[in-house]
Amino acid sequence: MAKVKERAHQEMHGVERLGLRVSSMINHPTAQHQRWVTIHRLDTDGDREWGEVMGRLSETDDIELTFNDEDESVTLRWEAPSEDDRPVEAADFEVVEEPAPF
Repeated sequence: MAKVKERAHQEMHGVERLGLRVSSMINHPTAQHQRWVTIHRLDTDGDREWGEVMGRLSETDDIELTFNDEDESVTLRWEAPSEDDRPVEAADFEVVEEPAPF
């Protein structure tokens, strides 16, 4: 039982922590409205972690990365989703009521 509690309290890895921070910044309402965000590299972001997260972002379709050498930040830009890419909503489905089989 002690091992289960110990695992639950393990510290988050650097890549996970940075990934969550970047995700939070991208999903912020202001960033979603303007369709860009600048991510600043913190002193706690290691080279390996920063490189891995930036590599994943660079492989993502429809995201443009601009590396700002003067302050080690990265600006992400993306286009608004087209009508074809919009999320599916419940109103998009036709509800057909059928009698119960019993």
